[in-house]
Amino acid sequence: MKRLFITLSIVALTLPSLADNVKATIHADQAGAKINREIYGQFSEHLGSCIYGGLWVGENSQIPNIKGYRKDVFEALKALKIPVMRWPGGCFADDYHWMDGIGPKDQRPSLRNNNWGGTIEDNSFGTHEFLNLCEMLGCEPYISGNVGSGTVKEMAQWVEYMTSDGDTPMARLRRQNGRDKAWKVKYFGIGNEAWGCGGNMTPEYYSNEYRKFNTYLRDQGENHLYRIASGASDYDYNWTKVLMQNIGRQMNGISLHYYTCSGWEGPKGTATNFDNDQYYWALAKCLEIEEVIKKHKAIMDEIDPENKIGLLVDEWGTWWDEEPGTIPGHLYQQNALRDAFVAALSLNVFHKYTDRVKMTNIAQVVNVLQSMILTDQEGTGHMVLTPTYHVFEMYTPFQEATYLPLDLESEVKAVSRGYYKEKKKDLDEGYRPCPLLSASAAKTQDGSIVLAITNVSLDKDQTIDFNIAGFNAKTVSGRILTSKEADDFNDFKHPNVVAPKAYQDAKLNKGVLTVKIPAKSIIVLNIK
Repeated sequence: MKRLFITLSIVALTLPSLADNVKATIHADQAGAKINREIYGQFSEHLGSCIYGGLWVGENSQIPNIKGYRKDVFEALKALKIPVMRWPGGCFADDYHWMDGIGPKDQRPSLRNNNWGGTIEDNSFGTHEFLNLCEMLGCEPYISGNVGSGTVKEMAQWVEYMTSDGDTPMARLRRQNGRDKAWKVKYFGIGNEAWGCGGNMTPEYYSNEYRKFNTYLRDQGENHLYRIASGASDYDYNWTKVLMQNIGRQMNGISLHYYTCSGWEGPKGTATNFDNDQYYWALAKCLEIEEVIKKHKAIMDEIDPENKIGLLVDEWGTWWDEEPGTIPGHLYQQNALRDAFVAALSLNVFHKYTDRVKMTNIAQVVNVLQSMILTDQEGTGHMVLTPTYHVFEMYTPFQEATYLPLDLESEVKAVSRGYYKEKKKDLDEGYRPCPLLSASAAKTQDGSIVLAITNVSLDKDQTIDFNIAGFNAKTVSGRILTSKEADDFNDFKHPNVVAPKAYQDAKLNKGVLTVKIPAKSIIVLNIK
């Protein structure tokens, strides 16, 4: 592969010799925007065993549960300090009719999941079950409304059912179903992937549909909806432009979906059996989200220079082939150390653009795609935390912290764009850059600095000297996430192959923080 050196900030290009320590500067005296806790959002869809067998087992299950929610999963999610969770989809949302999921469970009609494997579900997990779970977790619910196959009346009544405390028809129905007080529902998506499974619309047509539906979504009492338009898929910049022009301030946010995926036709590659080229390809692809965000952001900045409208990356993460032997269409995949790097690198990017990026939601929370948690598919009650879970847990100090600019030199690999489709390495325009080092820093509310450092090199340890401008560092502590191989993963028999450990190789000397970071490692430090 081609090799070159760049800096990851707007500074003069420097070429450190391989024997020198890498130089970096944390600008603690140049505070940026707040990193909204919603950057660490989750996504739960009626897909495979995300809901049934993942979040929910029912009150009568032999698997230990809290009011029907899996106890082990609930406690693991509680430890993540989840800020927001999106539901019921995804593509499922535009096939979902909410009244099927309320009332006595034994009287709810069944539903065929047309998008994901044709599974028949009993609707035992509906509006009450989801909103009560959010209350118990202490997170904001993010509801995706049905534009594709639903009606304006249906959506308006759902908002009333959830949020009205008055003597209204839907509030009375909610009370009849056992919930007296209205829930607080802030985030509401008006449709999902309207360009695809949500209706195959043009941006112009969807803009008109949004305006119509939005007209009848009335705020109830003190509950004020943050209204989210169904935004673009990765590189569709025209979609963002049309919605910004045609909807504008009638929306509070616009979504963006971006997956680290080789394409939508044919094999995507496996989660745990990949070669070095495939490894670096995945990391370069995930990092390309920065350019995608910058281009969507530029369109939004031109039309909305005051940053009134948020960009919400409400679906992101890796998408590999389903695990052999699992149900087709259920998107159950393993989760290796490589996925942990995708998570860390993506979060580092999101931190940089929180002036516009107000929320992100990794897909998905349990048993689907790049999940936090895997539960067994045989119903024996086993659970395992994935490497991605550990990244989110280690990164929790970034929630509500203040972003600090950071300069870092890094060697960069040039990775073929079309690796999975073709191996034409003679085309320069067919390459993506993959920096081997990435870092993000922020000042927490107690005045300390949290610093995350990632070394994705498969074989090269690094030593980094951090100068911390405007901060008198006295102590440093932290943890490291690493493993022998990039395709290592946790399973039910070996749940701690990839797990955080205490990190001791950070030293302070005359204001300089020296960090030795092994190959294939993620380190998160707390500096006081």
